[in-house]
Amino acid sequence: MFNRAPKIDAGEARRELDGGATLVDVRRADEWEAGHAPAAVHIPVDQLPGRHDELTGSDRIIMICRSGSRSAKATQWLRHHGYDAVNFDGGMQAWARAGGSVVRDDGSAGYVA
Repeated sequence: MFNRAPKIDAGEARRELDGGATLVDVRRADEWEAGHAPAAVHIPVDQLPGRHDELTGSDRIIMICRSGSRSAKATQWLRHHGYDAVNFDGGMQAWARAGGSVVRDDGSAGYVA
């Protein structure tokens, strides 16, 4: 039904985020609460079909999860529905390895669960 999701690496993602792209974290609530990228929007993958309209108006959407698997499926789903979405290759694990900040909702240091 879907084609493979296009991927983006940490360097490309940072440039696109600086240019106004939207970062969407599709992990479960407990994973999000442990730590997430500061600028991310949280829409768990199972809620995406009912909440994708929150992304309307976003030019480029970068999807992220823990390792890149769930976000790849979410990227494929969004692309199928007309969104310009790409998958963050390696997920939050790669984000953290590349030096990306990981925070909790209160701004304190978080970790990738």
